[in-house]
Amino acid sequence: MLSVRADDSARDEESLLELIMRFSPAVIAISLVFATVSSAGFSQSADIEIKQRSVEYMQLGTAAQKRGELDLAADLYETSLAVDPRNGSAYIALAQIARAQKLPGKAIRLYREALILDPNNLDALSGQGEALIQRGAVEKAKINLSRIETLCRTRCDQIDRLASAIKLSEKKPVLSAEAVTPKPQVGDEKPVTETP
Repeated sequence: MLSVRADDSARDEESLLELIMRFSPAVIAISLVFATVSSAGFSQSADIEIKQRSVEYMQLGTAAQKRGELDLAADLYETSLAVDPRNGSAYIALAQIARAQKLPGKAIRLYREALILDPNNLDALSGQGEALIQRGAVEKAKINLSRIETLCRTRCDQIDRLASAIKLSEKKPVLSAEAVTPKPQVGDEKPVTETP
């Protein structure tokens, strides 16, 4: 009788061990999937929320920009970015100031930073297109326009604004072609004289 009970308990332990070994890879895989999905959910919610202090500096910058105090507004927007570098609106606002100051290269770079944070930001795409036009790169601005048209299924203000800027730029003469300096011809160079 004792040997029968010992055999039954040995089989129970063996079948339990087999069961654990059979299902442990699936349990591990499922737990990894749940861990990945739950951590991705936490990171997405953190990316969407901008720190409140950064938003407050943005509001102060907007008020200063409306008053025409562009230097103060730029300082406040930069402070907003120092508090939270994920604030794409601050990049866009700084780019608008750069365009107003006739600095299209700086504006393009700032719009690019906003587009890194959100590649589908219509305001950043439109503003970058206008800065490209200001710099003379109309063909690149047309690429931005087609991207906005793809993203915006209905009629958007950004489409109208960028399309009208492109039409206006096509009527103006290209200034960058006028700035090209001609290459010197052989024999045009001045003779080099040595001074003792």
